[in-house]
Parts: sequence; C-alpha cells; structure tokens
Amino acid sequence: MEVLVMIAQLLLGLSILIVLHELGHYLTARAFGIKVEKFFLFFDAWGVKLFSIKYKDCEYGIGWLPLGGYVKIAGMIDESMDTEAMAAPPQPWEFRSKPAWQRLIVMLGGVTVNIILGIFIFWMLTFKYGETYIPNNSLQYGISPGVVGQQIGLRAGDKVIAINGEKLERFEDLRSSDVLLGNSVLTISRDGQSKDIPVPATILNTISDFGIEEFVSPRLKSKVELVNEGGIADKAGLQAGDEILAVNGKEAIYSDQLKNILTEQKNKQVSLQISRQGIPIDIPVKVSEMGTIGFAFSTDEIKQETKEFGFIQALPAGASKAWGSLTDNAKGLGKVVKGEVKANKAFSGPVEIARKLYGGTWDWIKFWSITGLLSMALALMNLLPIPALDGGHSVFLLIEMIKGKPLSDKFMERAQIVGFVILATLMVFVLGNDIFKAFTK
Repeated sequence: MEVLVMIAQLLLGLSILIVLHELGHYLTARAFGIKVEKFFLFFDAWGVKLFSIKYKDCEYGIGWLPLGGYVKIAGMIDESMDTEAMAAPPQPWEFRSKPAWQRLIVMLGGVTVNIILGIFIFWMLTFKYGETYIPNNSLQYGISPGVVGQQIGLRAGDKVIAINGEKLERFEDLRSSDVLLGNSVLTISRDGQSKDIPVPATILNTISDFGIEEFVSPRLKSKVELVNEGGIADKAGLQAGDEILAVNGKEAIYSDQLKNILTEQKNKQVSLQISRQGIPIDIPVKVSEMGTIGFAFSTDEIKQETKEFGFIQALPAGASKAWGSLTDNAKGLGKVVKGEVKANKAFSGPVEIARKLYGGTWDWIKFWSITGLLSMALALMNLLPIPALDGGHSVFLLIEMIKGKPLSDKFMERAQIVGFVILATLMVFVLGNDIFKAFTK
C-alpha cells in the first residue's frame, strides 16, 4: 500500500507541475498569436498516447511516458525535430515569425509559472499553518549528534550557540543551507567553554549516505512515550512514562547513551534499571538484532513554538522560503561543479523523490511542501543553458537579439540534438542512481 501511495503522490505532484509549466508556454504563445499544435502531459513517445482530444486546431492529451510533458509550438525547432514543417515558408502565426523578445517571453513562460506556483504554495502554507519551530534555548540537554555530527567533532550534550558568529535562535537552522552548503562554523558550549567546530564543504556527501537525522537532533531523556504493541519492550513490561536510568548498571539516562548501549548488546539479554512513578524497577529484556527494543522516546521536554501570519504578512515569508529553496539548489549545483559534492549524491530522480520526499503516507501538508520545493527546482533546472531546455532556447534568443539576426536552422537543429543527448544521458544517470540507492540502502 505504501508503494501505491508513493506512486500516487509522485504522479499527482508531477502532473500539477508539468501541466502548469506547459500552460505558461501555452498562454504566452497564444497571447502573441502563435499557434500551439499539441499540449501533452507526459510524453507520447513513438506516437503512443493514453488519451487525446482535438479542440480548435490543438491536440490535448496524456502520453504514456511520465518523464515530463510538452507543448508543440508551430514554427519552433524543438524536441519534435519537425524539419519538414520548418522547410516551408514562415507563416504569421508561427513562433519563428515573431520578434525575438516575444519568443523569449514564451520560452520563459513555463519557468515563470513554476516560480509563481512555488511562491503561492509556500504563501498559503505559511498563512494556514504559520512557522512551527523549536527554540534553541529549549534544548535543556543540548544536542545529540548522529554519525555525521560525530565525524565533524560534535559530542552529545554540546549546546550550539551560534552559526558563523550569529546567535542560534531556532534549532532547525542547524539543518539549514547556511550550515550544510557553506564552509560554516558552529560555535558550541561544552563543559562551560566555548569552541568552534568547522563544517566541511563536503558534508552533503556524508548526509546523502546517512540522512539528515544523523547530523544533529535534540538530546532527549530516556523516557518512554509509546511502546510498540506486541513488541519486545511491551512483552517485557515496559510502560509509557517509564524513565530508563541504566542498562546492566551502566548509565543510560539520555537517549543517545541508551542507543549506544543497546547497539553494543544486540541479540543479548540485558537488565533495564527504570524509574516508574519514582519507584525503581529492574526489567529483563532481550535486545533485537537491530539493537532496539521497540519503543519511542518522549519529546515532552522539547517545546515548540508557532509564529502565525496574516494573509498579507504570509506572502513575503512564503516568498522567502520559495526563493531560498531555489538559491539553495543553485548553490548545490555550484558545489557539484566545483567537485565538493559528488553528482551521485546530489541528484535524485523520480524513484528517490517518491521514496525519500513524498513517502508512503499521505500527508497534505507534506505533499504541498514537497510540491512547492519541486516547483522551484523545476524552474531552476529549466533555466540551465542546455539546448532543448528553456534556458538553452533563451540563451540562443539573447544571442540573436545581440547579433540582430537569428541563428541558422541547421545550427538550431544540431543544438537540439546535442541537448537531447545530454538530457537523455542525465536521465539514464539519475534513474540508474535511484535504482542503485533503492537496492543498496
């Protein structure tokens, strides 16, 4: 069932993004009197389509290959490579007959809609739900670093007080692009002393392997909030509200201490020393082969706050989130180009998006948040100066505007082929990388 939910969310999210992106091209083309011959969600590769209908000289349909979509604009050299139509004399309703500035607007219509959509989604989410965060001063016991955090020198109980010299107000900022994308410095308080911990520029490679949860988390007491019904802890008699103090006499009052001990005691019988309503109790339990016993830690001591926004106030806040995601993606691409982040760690395709982002449970808040992020990512991707993408077409149009005459049809055809080969190679790489990750993690 989870797989079906993943697929359904991915298809719905992509459908919204693709249809609205192509609608941007469609509306701008029509606004300048340019004929649009086809409008397709997904590709009708080799002429195979799931559905189509013709209305006023334009065919609207759904293709079978869910890797994108397109509008076929009359008189434009695009992925259709309709060289026969281009050989005929230009017609007034064709793309090639229009001024370069109009054609540039048509090319940027899809990107513009994606940016507007991303801003709109984050605007509405901010207005409806506000911003919920964990105040950094509410972390009584400091942080609990995972594998990634420990590798850079963080320790359990450290209190992060500043990022790049600026006071840390929200715990979530520890996982922000300010930390993960730059050569940032965390200022911590440890045993009453201040210490700077540098975050390497390559940290995203490690986070890609282990996940963001293995960077830093709030440190929790070993207090039971929920016991898995029928699990090891349940059968042993552990109850919600119990506070674990030690395991085999070894201190385990914090969640990280307990996890470390249980990992060392996989498949072994241990004795939990707990406090139940102030009464000390010993509970024997056998640790699973995964180093767990089946319960969730209480987060009662981690206080969250929500900042609410009015309808107008939410707009700049939402726009800032949307624009921030676009610039973060741009910085991430820059790190790939500079060799600081490996391409196989940075890029994800539809399989990874379905698995890691949308997930196997349907949560509308999460769905729209991810769709908003993908809308901004799609805008950035289409702005790349690769032939066959909107960015490539736009670059050629800017060159034409500077030169005062268009590039030759032969050049445009060859550029389109090169662009298609580049995109096909990238798609094979991304899908192969997705499949590799799915089977190896």
